[in-house]
Amino acid sequence: MIAFLPRLFRRFRAKEPLWIEADELRQRLTAGDPLVILDVRQPDEFTSPPGHLPGAVNVPLTELADRTFDLASRDQPIVLVCKTDRRSAHAAADLLAAGLKDVAVLRGGTDGWHQRGLGLE
Repeated sequence: MIAFLPRLFRRFRAKEPLWIEADELRQRLTAGDPLVILDVRQPDEFTSPPGHLPGAVNVPLTELADRTFDLASRDQPIVLVCKTDRRSAHAAADLLAAGLKDVAVLRGGTDGWHQRGLGLE
């Protein structure tokens, strides 16, 4: 009976988002993997230097809940991005709680991407 309890509680534990490194994301983008790159920064951050990731779609964190159905209907892996990775980790938790499955956070955000010299739009 006691061995049953940890398995029961594991079922109800919130799922944690996956994390993706900048180099791995660059490889997947170069390979043409179908991904939704979702930048949850504010529009002024998205367009100001140093810019955003190639192909990224800007949906500010405050608007994410209104776009969840649209994102789920795309049926593609989602990589969330922000300046560092704090807002995108929060966004990933929200999407997972809403039932989306294939959600990852870019570790280090656009700052980490830019520091590695991987290029931005």
